[in-house]
Amino acid sequence: MAVKAASTPSRKNPSSIFKTAESFSSFSVNDLNVAKDFYSQTLGLEVSQTPEALELRTGDNTIFIYPKPNHEPATFTVLNFKVNNIDEVVEELAAMGVSLEHYNLPDLKTDKRGIFTGPGQKIAWFKDPAGNILSVIEEE
Repeated sequence: MAVKAASTPSRKNPSSIFKTAESFSSFSVNDLNVAKDFYSQTLGLEVSQTPEALELRTGDNTIFIYPKPNHEPATFTVLNFKVNNIDEVVEELAAMGVSLEHYNLPDLKTDKRGIFTGPGQKIAWFKDPAGNILSVIEEE
């Protein structure tokens, strides 16, 4: 006897539910207190803490950071900051003791400071204390 797959009625129009829904990004860390110090004291962001998590506010965006006992850092960039002058930001990060990531891949090479220069943009990556990858981006 053949098994029939459940069929889904096809939609002619895309959903409009999400156009007006509020949204936010989130990612995990292994220690909320260490994360709070990094994001508020080192990066200077507005951070509020609830019993469950941290909320970062950057411009009109809210980022939810939650603890996870078996946290594993993402292997991709979880948070990007647009900046006007990446050279100044990189110097400031270095002065705060934040190390930049250096890449030497075929399609991704950073300079000695840790800045990648690509078409129309410069990017530098760094990690938070939980190992999550963050970036600063200057668009030309």
